[in-house]
Amino acid sequence: MKSIHRTTSGWKAKELRDVAHELRRHAQSLRDMPNRAVATMMEGKALEALEEAERLKEEALEAMEKARLEAVTVYLGQVEKITAKGPKTYEYYFASWKMGGKVVNKYIGSPRKMTREAATAKARKLKAEALGL
Repeated sequence: MKSIHRTTSGWKAKELRDVAHELRRHAQSLRDMPNRAVATMMEGKALEALEEAERLKEEALEAMEKARLEAVTVYLGQVEKITAKGPKTYEYYFASWKMGGKVVNKYIGSPRKMTREAATAKARKLKAEALGL
């Protein structure tokens, strides 16, 4: 599985993966009981634990995809423009994220026209389009 992103969904995916791992270990311990009669009786419980582990694994994969979109950095960048009266500095929102092994930087918009939350939402939308999701 890919690395966990440091986002809410990333932490959720990690927790789900850990629980699924514990369930698989529990199911294996039920199957490996020394007493064959008890092991046969516990086979149903072991299968239930394995099914639940598989369901949690799928849920963790979905959370990882969500975490992948959440992992975007929005920041204010200063751009200097030369005018007839001299240089003037403006601030704009920019976003950056990793795609492959490279960092992608995108212009988002002016802080006069949008809040940081709106800029983050727009950045996630741009990242989803760039990833083809």
